[in-house]
Amino acid sequence: MTNKTDNKSIFQRPVWVTLFALTAALAWGWAYPLIKLGFREFGITQAMTGSKMLFAGIRFCLSGLVVLAIARCTKRNFSVKRPLNWAYIILFALFNTTFHYAFFYIGLSFSEGARAAILNSMGTFMVVLLACVFFKSDKLTTRKIVGCAVGVAGILTLNIGGKAGGQFSWMGDGMIILNATCSALAGLMTRGLSQRVDVFVGTGYGLAIGGALLIVPGLLMGGTLPCITSAGMVILALLIGISTLGFTLYNKLLSCNPVGKVAIFNSLIPVVGAITSCLCLGEPFYTKYIAAALLAMAGIYIINKGK
Repeated sequence: MTNKTDNKSIFQRPVWVTLFALTAALAWGWAYPLIKLGFREFGITQAMTGSKMLFAGIRFCLSGLVVLAIARCTKRNFSVKRPLNWAYIILFALFNTTFHYAFFYIGLSFSEGARAAILNSMGTFMVVLLACVFFKSDKLTTRKIVGCAVGVAGILTLNIGGKAGGQFSWMGDGMIILNATCSALAGLMTRGLSQRVDVFVGTGYGLAIGGALLIVPGLLMGGTLPCITSAGMVILALLIGISTLGFTLYNKLLSCNPVGKVAIFNSLIPVVGAITSCLCLGEPFYTKYIAAALLAMAGIYIINKGK
């Protein structure tokens, strides 16, 4: 008698889902310090919004082209089933890349990497709850409600402690929250993307188009990369690799598993982002980061633990 799991894709087997989701989360966690290091190497300051958008656009456009090149080499199907579906792909590109990372890069330059990493985990809990509204495969349970409440409590601890612990700011925290909202909406749209085009190809289109839509306004706003160094190019290459690996794995997992089951692993991103930002950037480490990270991980455990 054949085991049912033998007929499942590798992207649907629990052990591999966990491994791939963890890999994507760990990769994205490293993006926080690398982006700030990239700003330093390329000479991009807080006031240079156009340069931030240009930097982000180059990263994602090149990442998308890499994904599409791999898709071509592996003979993926590039056909889009109906012309109207291009509108969906462009909308996905806007939320998944353009708006998402315009808010992210601006917010990160006005916020400490560790704080932004933990605050950004709000998107994880948003998508878990919204998935229950839009997808039958995601049921709203008491565990999910409690898990999300615990995770959000971790986010709220960021604003404890007044100026000594860092206060809320619209240009920093506000932009990161908008970024998290776009991330949640894009996560929900991934299921629809996979019904319109091969999800690997769709990921490439989303990154390439979304990146190009960041480059254009970046240039129109006078954006440049003032100082190009070998270290800066290495950092850019690492960020391109993170986007290629992270989005390819994550979008594929979302296309064939319950959204909440996959998205919740992104709560580990703030843990990795906070630790790497403090280690790589020499940022101050507040004790409330530990509490926030522990509450975020508790939220993951509550949602994923068995009955």
